[in-house]
Amino acid sequence: MVGDGLWSFVVIAGPIILALALLYAILRNRRSRGEEARTEQATHDLYRETSAEDRAHTP
Repeated sequence: MVGDGLWSFVVIAGPIILALALLYAILRNRRSRGEEARTEQATHDLYRETSAEDRAHTP
């Protein structure tokens, strides 16, 4: 029957397609070490600026 063939395709190909989509997303979302270091440095700088501003405004 046509329904059985379609269901077999969904059961077999569905997890494969899902795994490939997840792998693609993980690989596309990776950052290089340089990008990661820049992000970390910018975060530390922002925290330092915020702390300095808080100290300046504290009576």
